[in-house]
Amino acid sequence: MSVTHDITPLTFVFRDDGLVPNNRLPFLVYKRAIDVDNDHPEKTIEGLFGAHGWGEMWRNGVFDYLHYHATVHEALGVARGRARVRFGGDRGEEIEIAAGDVAILPAGTGHQCISHSRNFCVVGAYPPGPKMHVTLPTPENHAKALQTIPKVKLPNTDPVTGERGGLVDLWK
Repeated sequence: MSVTHDITPLTFVFRDDGLVPNNRLPFLVYKRAIDVDNDHPEKTIEGLFGAHGWGEMWRNGVFDYLHYHATVHEALGVARGRARVRFGGDRGEEIEIAAGDVAILPAGTGHQCISHSRNFCVVGAYPPGPKMHVTLPTPENHAKALQTIPKVKLPNTDPVTGERGGLVDLWK
């Protein structure tokens, strides 16, 4: 499995907008981090994420409605195609993600697919801990999320770089 060496992620911090809590920890995007130019790019990403202790994996797209996860951090590895995803809620940022990119969302980060290629496929994964729940941006959910998000444990590893670099350094 081929990972670009000495890769540094792009970082974004999104503010709580009253419905989507986001997180004080930066949202990370690794551009062209994984060489997915093979016949089984999903397996390539799953192998990398699994080797770094991230599991509960799935393959699909990104929901076309605004949501977040208040109990877990999430990694999205793009296996095929490309998409324009708004991260951070309605006041967040639209970012183009493409094959080989990895987005790492700290708990509470809003996300919604705006558009995508027909062949778009991501592999989602989570560090050890609670199960993922889809949370919709309502005042009631926001109030609950403000209680749960600070309790979400920091991962011991970055799904791309492992025990060093990436979120291990940036989420201290």
